[in-house]
Amino acid sequence: MNTRRQKKRIVLVHPRGFNWLPGRRDITDIANRMVPQGLLSIAAWLSRQGHDVCVYDCLGPGAPLDTHRQARQILGFGPDMVGFSTTTSSFPDAAELAGKIKQARPETITVCGGVHVSALQEKLLADYPAFDFMVAGEGELTMSELAGGFDPEGIDGLIHRTGGEACANEPRKHIADLDSLPFPAYEKLPGFPRDYHLPLFSYVHTPGATMITSRGCMYSCSYCDRSVFRKGYRYNSAAYIYEHMKYLRDKFGVRHINIYDDLFTAHRRRIVELCTKLAEMPLGMNFNCAVRVGYTDDELLGMLKGAGCLMVSLGIESADPDMLARHKSGVSLDEVRDTVARIQAAGIRAKGLFMMGLPGETEVSVRRTSDFIISLGLDDMNMAKFTPFPGAPLWSTIREEGTFEEDWRLMNCLNFVFVPKGIASRDKLDYLYNEHVKRFYSDPGWRRRFRARLWEHRKSLLYFLRHLPSFWSAKNQFEPKRERFDAQDDG
Repeated sequence: MNTRRQKKRIVLVHPRGFNWLPGRRDITDIANRMVPQGLLSIAAWLSRQGHDVCVYDCLGPGAPLDTHRQARQILGFGPDMVGFSTTTSSFPDAAELAGKIKQARPETITVCGGVHVSALQEKLLADYPAFDFMVAGEGELTMSELAGGFDPEGIDGLIHRTGGEACANEPRKHIADLDSLPFPAYEKLPGFPRDYHLPLFSYVHTPGATMITSRGCMYSCSYCDRSVFRKGYRYNSAAYIYEHMKYLRDKFGVRHINIYDDLFTAHRRRIVELCTKLAEMPLGMNFNCAVRVGYTDDELLGMLKGAGCLMVSLGIESADPDMLARHKSGVSLDEVRDTVARIQAAGIRAKGLFMMGLPGETEVSVRRTSDFIISLGLDDMNMAKFTPFPGAPLWSTIREEGTFEEDWRLMNCLNFVFVPKGIASRDKLDYLYNEHVKRFYSDPGWRRRFRARLWEHRKSLLYFLRHLPSFWSAKNQFEPKRERFDAQDDG
């Protein structure tokens, strides 16, 4: 193995992908522009190794929309290596950019990683010759060894070509101590944090930022792609999280953090320790987090509130018992009701996370879920459009469950590419989705709760008014085409 340390100029790219609806203006970066957290972690690690690293966010402020201009700007950095981190829907953009980069400067090393790569591995490299390498699993150490000039055949987690054939090396072992990683390289994002917005009405203070404080999950929900971090659960210590939050406040003036862990409260002791630190040494910040049913109690909720927690998200997915048993085992509707009630009793907002269109979905199950959502009295709600992903447990049988259009650009939880057998058509599924999302935000109980917080939401309201035309356009996508389906139902 060649262990020479070679300093390289590296550009890490977050491809734009397709993030809205066919034929409609993409407004997702206006409504919610998220930091590419994984890329920033890799950037920080490579910088620590002495490499000259740039981060190019194709969804960032001022980034051009077309890939020709993006490729020119990336090449303008004079990179020795260009690395892409992709989802399924953004992979085609990454492949297009890699092709343009190779055509203009063939000696540039092109690498791609992320969840899509981790699920499909060498089959993907074989089909996309514009990539020299791909990285499966966590990217920090694998990219560091590749950039450092190690022999590709000896780098765990690397997918490469030998004799013209694509092959995958041994999987990379997980990074056991997440505290050994530097804080993500936020400073490499132009416009951070001012131009990176959290979802509207999910915060009181600005600016905002995002954090991830754990990797992996102990559960195997049918729809969830765990190709990168797989099973298991690793986490940052309370001391590390506190210092990370303090760093965001002191260096960037951040006042609100969305913590995007699936199981933030799974290790109770670290959350108790974190909340104690935040109560004893306040940072003047709020945060939101997500929990799973079964990982909250009244004492812990009280501590979260005292530490500055504004809102807790709860993965619920469906209110149909058969659907829950199949797709999200270990969660009951009675437990959901109890957890939501206790979150709100602690003075914390409760947000429900749901998913429409899973295998087994019917109009009856959609109505049952919609009724349940209204009955919970939630402070906010998100309804994702189920999308099959290659690394999810149900991927192998998805074509037996309904009709599936495997168009990677549309596979982003914003489009229905799968229609379960129990729903007549994609148009009908879109109609049901639009109807029930609109029902939630039209509910008198939700509107009453929202009006009571109007002053708290003044910064969101000002932002909304500045971008009113775009948001009005988005609203029109949730207007049910009632006449056509009412006529079909009457017939």
